[in-house]
Parts: sequence; structure tokens; C-alpha cells
Amino acid sequence: MYSVLGAGVTGLCVATALSERGLPVELVDDGGIPASHWAGGMLAPMCEGESAPPEVARMGKHAADWWSARFEGVAWRGTLVVAPPRDQAELLRFSRATRGHHTVDPAEYEADLQGRFTRALYFPEEAHMDPRSAMSCLHARLAERGVVTVERPKGQLIDCRGLAARDQLPDLRAVRGEMLLVRAPDVHLSRTVRLLHPRFPCYVVPRGDGLYMIGATMIESDDAGPISARALVEMLSAAYALHPAFAEAQVIETGAGLRPSFPDNIPCIRETCGRIHVNGMYRHGFLTSPYLAESLADRLSNEIKHAS
Repeated sequence: MYSVLGAGVTGLCVATALSERGLPVELVDDGGIPASHWAGGMLAPMCEGESAPPEVARMGKHAADWWSARFEGVAWRGTLVVAPPRDQAELLRFSRATRGHHTVDPAEYEADLQGRFTRALYFPEEAHMDPRSAMSCLHARLAERGVVTVERPKGQLIDCRGLAARDQLPDLRAVRGEMLLVRAPDVHLSRTVRLLHPRFPCYVVPRGDGLYMIGATMIESDDAGPISARALVEMLSAAYALHPAFAEAQVIETGAGLRPSFPDNIPCIRETCGRIHVNGMYRHGFLTSPYLAESLADRLSNEIKHAS
């Protein structure tokens, strides 16, 4: 029996990969809110390559395919990256730091951007989804497969607790991320749009029914408190720069989470003190968890096969 500690995106992906191979697994959930609860749900390995290590883009290359096979809500609409006229140097820098894109007229992809931006980078192979719905779907699929959720583990520990695992992984650090969920019925966007800015770049992810998730902050902090006034103002200002109708949006929810990160910002699998750790997702949990989960499931399956 394998006991997966943590019911955030990493724990759910690991439990899913193990159960799909017929391995006995249980999920251990402490009932807390995982960092992935506040995620944007962007499956964007090319865009993340602008600042992430190359390993992250490699791990996330097939993430959208993995999610699509298990969750119907993946929207294969690509990503648009734009910048205000005064920040065109940012768009050029972003284009040089990434691949898998071409330059387009953004209005041809999102009519609401007509007259606001003249150039954009379009990443056609990227996707997005509602991360909370995706996690709920994985949880339901696990229950259908007979995977139970327990409070006390009974098997080999696979630790996916995120930042809570610092009692075992002292080099984990917290990177705070803040988000807004707004309802803006006068804005009509169908794909993720990233707005570049030297001080506060942001992304806007459509969630359907006029809902949009706005995010981008990365703060080296252990503060798990509510969103700061500064972050709120800057994200709303950036959203307004993208589309003035965001000024009339209703703020439905604000939140902040602490992302678990190793010094090199590369997630990995470690073994220590008799347990397996899958951790260090930084801001790429939905992008890299499927790859690490499948890698671990392959390894454990092979070990069992060779031992029998």
C-alpha cells in the first residue's frame, strides 16, 4: 500500500498515476487548503520558459495532454502575450526568451483587444483550465477507482505536502502568490492573455460565465495572510490596462498561497528518512506534477515487477 500525503495537485496526480497502474494507494488529506487552490490553471510550458529553468518546460511539454485525458475542461486556445505601446521592448525580450510562438494581430484572436494592442505573441500549443474543477475531477475519479481518503497512513509514505514538508526538506522555501477572481460580463476573452510590464506583469485567465482569474505576484515571503493592498491595486491596474471594462468588474474572491520551492526552482522526486517526496513545484504545479507523477509510478511499477 502506498500512502500519498497531501491532496493538492501533486498528491492527486501521484495518486492518479499509481491507481491507473493498479498499485494499491490511499490518499491522506489533512483538510487544509493547498497552494494549488489559488493557481491560475495555465498549461503554458512555452511561456513559462521565459523565466523558468529548461527542465520545467520539458516536464510540462505534455501536461495539457495528460489533463485532457482525465478532465473535460481543458481549453486548447493557446496564449496571447501583449504589451502596451510604451513597453514594446518587453514584448521583444519575451519573444527572444521563448519559442513556439509567432507574431499576430491580437484582434484576430480576441476581438475585445481591437484597437488596444497592435502586436502580440501567440503560443498556439498552450491551454488553460479551471484548476479547482480539475482537482475535484481527479478526486472523484480516484473515489470511483476505490481509492479512499484517510486521516492516518498505513503504507509506504509518498509525501506531497508542499510547504508542510519542510520538517523533512529543510531547503524548501515559500514563494507567495496572490490572485483575484472577478466577474466582468463586458469583457469577452476566450484564452489566457498575458500583459507584459516592467514592474507588474499579469495574466488574465477566463473561467467562463464572465469570470476571470487575475494573477502574477511572486514574493519571497512566508506570510500566508490575505492579499496586500498593493498587489490588489497593481493587478487591477494591469487588468484595466488590458481592457477598461475591468474597471466595472465585481471582485468575487481574493486570495494568497505559499508555493513550495527548492533553491533552483526545479521540482523533483527525493527520498529521505524512509519516505518518497514529490515537491518543489514553485509556480508550476499543474504543469509539472503529471510528469513527476508518471515518472514515479513507472519506477514503482518496475520495482514491483522485478521483485516478483
